Amino acid sequence: MERKINKFLLKWKTDLIRKPLLIIGTRQVGKTYTALDFGKHNYKYTAYFNTDHNNILKDLFKKERSITKLAEALSIIAEVPIIKDDTLIIFDNILDEDIIKGIKLFGYDKNDYHVIAITSSRESLLKFRGEEFQYKIMNEMDYEEFLWALNEQEISDKIKYAYDNHKSCSVHAKALDLFYDYLITGGLPEVVEAFATGKSVGYQDSIKERVFDINRSELLNNKNLIDIERGIEVIESIPKQLAKENKKFQYGVLGYGRRAKEYENAINYLVTNQLLYRSYKIRVAKSPLSSCRELESFKLYLPDDGLLSSRYNLTKNRLANDENIKQALYENHIAHTLMESGYSLYYYQSEGKAEVNFVIQNRLGKIIPLELATKQGSKVKSLSVFMKKYTVTDAFRITENNFSTKKNVRYLPIYAIFCLNEQVY
Repeated sequence: MERKINKFLLKWKTDLIRKPLLIIGTRQVGKTYTALDFGKHNYKYTAYFNTDHNNILKDLFKKERSITKLAEALSIIAEVPIIKDDTLIIFDNILDEDIIKGIKLFGYDKNDYHVIAITSSRESLLKFRGEEFQYKIMNEMDYEEFLWALNEQEISDKIKYAYDNHKSCSVHAKALDLFYDYLITGGLPEVVEAFATGKSVGYQDSIKERVFDINRSELLNNKNLIDIERGIEVIESIPKQLAKENKKFQYGVLGYGRRAKEYENAINYLVTNQLLYRSYKIRVAKSPLSSCRELESFKLYLPDDGLLSSRYNLTKNRLANDENIKQALYENHIAHTLMESGYSLYYYQSEGKAEVNFVIQNRLGKIIPLELATKQGSKVKSLSVFMKKYTVTDAFRITENNFSTKKNVRYLPIYAIFCLNEQVY
């Protein structure tokens, strides 16, 4: 399946100052498959190493500091020729510091070896610090990639054309219908492939449950997280948190008498490792938005819509008719899509309880509010008040309707959030 990161990888391959590339992302988002597929189509050879509990590699990197001799030894271990510019070397599941130090040797000087390292642990980034690496975060498939997987690139092209040219989308109804499928399926590549090939909903749900189990086991096996049980409690509470009218994270949902200080470490860990995304409340909007955040007030979101929908036992018919669940899925989708597109997340709530679901700041420093409004729910006044108070010139209202512009507000279909992308591929 085509992924947007492929464009980045092609650019990295031809970069004159190329360094070893570290791909970071949660489990099951397709990091290993993408790297291997890239090697298959762009190199003569691919040498793959799983570093998890690999004492042979660990011992090699401990004693050998010559890049030439390292390449020779790695070639013997992998039983693959390692040739400059013709072989892609992949180190998967990187955690061990000795192996990291060894991989860094390939980044000290230009040597024409092409090296990709893969990790799912963002907290391990401290071990990778230095100029020897380039970095790329990889996430689950967004709605555009989902359309590609279904051979519906024409629809994604027409959505982007409508967005770029301020036109209505000629395939709006079909785009919205497929977006419902995406919300239920999610963006995990294995689930998307199962959907695309006609596998049953039960089969797809079994994959999602396995991913939940993998995330749980990662928490249970993490030596740096003291509050393991609390971390699992927080993740399991997200469907209830988002189904509330007030989607602010409330400790009372976890159980009677729960307090913030008991869960602070667990939540910080989950957010740091992208197992959850956090949006902070702001009461004022000035640049930079990070200076306005209220640390004690926030919302939490899952990084994949399919994982959330499975917790609601959601069907396409129920999604179309249950406004509360729809609001939860829509808000979760906007949150993780914006976050994965390069934005930090904030929501605005004034003293008078006027609320704007999302407020972002782009690379030029412009503050942009986004209001989610389903067919039955509307908060037009909140957005208008915000725009007037902070002299905002760009704003979006997210609905199920087609593209349009009214009173300086761009109406954006919910399926088109991926167009608001700050990432450069």
